[in-house]
Amino acid sequence: MAPPLLKLDGIRLTFGGTPLLNGADLSVTAGDKIALVGRNGSGKSTLLKIAAGLVEAQEGEVFRHPSATIRYLAQMPDMEGFDTVRAYVEAGRGPADDPHRVTYLIEHLGLTGDEHPDTLSGGEARRAALARVLAPEPDILLLDEPTNHLDLATIEWLEDELLRSSSAIILISHDRRFLERVSQATVWLDRGQTKRLDRGFAHFEEWRDQVLEEEEREQHKLGRQIVREEHWLRYGVTARRKRNMRRLGELQSMRQRHRAHRGAEGLAKMAASDAAESGKLVIEAKNISKSFGDLEVVKNFSIRINRGDRVGLVGPNGAGKTTLLKMLTGELAPDTGTVRLGVNLDIATLDQKREKVDPEETLAHFLTRGRGDSLTINGQEKHVASYMKDFLFKPEQMRTPVRELSGGERARLILARILAQPANLLVLDEPTNDLDMETLDLLQELVAGFAGTVILVSHDRDFLDRTVTSTIAPDGDGKWVEYAGGYADMLIQRGSKRFERRSRKSEEAEAPAPKALAAPPPKPSSKKLSYKQKFALENLPRKMEEANAKIATLEAKLADPALFSKDPAGFQKIAASLDAERAALHAMEEEWLELEMLREEIEG
Repeated sequence: MAPPLLKLDGIRLTFGGTPLLNGADLSVTAGDKIALVGRNGSGKSTLLKIAAGLVEAQEGEVFRHPSATIRYLAQMPDMEGFDTVRAYVEAGRGPADDPHRVTYLIEHLGLTGDEHPDTLSGGEARRAALARVLAPEPDILLLDEPTNHLDLATIEWLEDELLRSSSAIILISHDRRFLERVSQATVWLDRGQTKRLDRGFAHFEEWRDQVLEEEEREQHKLGRQIVREEHWLRYGVTARRKRNMRRLGELQSMRQRHRAHRGAEGLAKMAASDAAESGKLVIEAKNISKSFGDLEVVKNFSIRINRGDRVGLVGPNGAGKTTLLKMLTGELAPDTGTVRLGVNLDIATLDQKREKVDPEETLAHFLTRGRGDSLTINGQEKHVASYMKDFLFKPEQMRTPVRELSGGERARLILARILAQPANLLVLDEPTNDLDMETLDLLQELVAGFAGTVILVSHDRDFLDRTVTSTIAPDGDGKWVEYAGGYADMLIQRGSKRFERRSRKSEEAEAPAPKALAAPPPKPSSKKLSYKQKFALENLPRKMEEANAKIATLEAKLADPALFSKDPAGFQKIAASLDAERAALHAMEEEWLELEMLREEIEG
């Protein structure tokens, strides 16, 4: 057997309370491709940081081969001190590494290399970090959620790149299809300890269930053995005191093992609040089109969505998925064509950016929207602590501020709030982001069994295949086509035609010359957001909320039937103010939508 390049033995780490890592092991030899899996908050990222030397364990041994090169992909890359993306990526190379590989990686990840780090979106910074760790072709690659912010075409390219690589790889990902293709072994981090399966992730879930069943049987046997020993101590022969003392010691030991056992964490109980049934027709779009300047995002698209349909939208970043979604749901008007929404629609929306969350807001306040300690779920009042338990939050977390949650816990919290809203149409934009496998399974069951209608945007191929009844995909030049079935069915119907992956260079070469605009909105031909545009994109939602609050206040004043007779001049003044606020709100909404479309085009 080949000697290990990296070995972790008996790793222990606690931040107070239950240990996060409690005797975790990890061994990596040359060429290994290991999937590191576990629940959100189980310590996967921490274990990877210990392997990379970024976090020190409180107990245990860490061995790294002295000549081995290790590269670690963090979820939040630090690009401080670099003037360009190319300089940042090249800093990851060694003296003997191929300099042409930097250019190859930058282009295949949709960048030019000339971008200043301060101008990058979160997705672009993530892709630059991915290029940096891949550039030297290290002995060991430690990848924490490498597919985040990547579109389907780039995910498939990355799969091929990792399969060709001679590097040993440890990767954390929530993308099942990605793990199945890349991994050859699986390490399961569960309740602070690791268990290894020398097979890829495709075999993991069956093996995990067998392990948990065997563990449950052993605990049951231990419990029955304790009962038998207690009965013997009370009623058995007591003449041989020495033997009694030995058995009493064994009983105490068994009781201790039984008490110390940490059972597997339960599953969330996910269910959407039902609304009244919608009409049979949910959405009908006829020949809708949308352009931003010279960029034609949607061209003559028609679709009819009926009650019970589950429709998936896929495509490269910047293809216009969010634009099409907003037109279908009536949030954005098409340039040409018509969209008709059915009757009796109650829509619950989970957008890609998630809801704005005040980090100081408590979990209970967020879930109830500040309306006491209860929610109404399917017509029945439920205490917020009970509802939180359905989503794997502990009752004592009621008063915990949101800032204390991990990324996965925050995603679960937002999902809990969305699903508490009565709805017969779910609109989900990248709903699988940051969710662990078990929660993904439940979300899949919820979507597949939802009595109403679902429209979802996702880069998760496995999730699409398990949930949707039809898939909408781009066909070039603003054309979109609806295919029957999930992602795999769509690929079969498209034949060998794959989504086009375009680098920034090719986009700039093919883009028409920018036209002078008299005023905002910004030109879609721009390949990065200016500081002013970024500031507007971040602050417009808050201003729109303030405008909505002012409008509500003014409308409440005008609703007073005695106002006009008591103060006609005041009535006219309030009415004029209301018109001005509505006009200002409309202008802000238009500006925000244009900026959002531009961001989608250039962000990965």
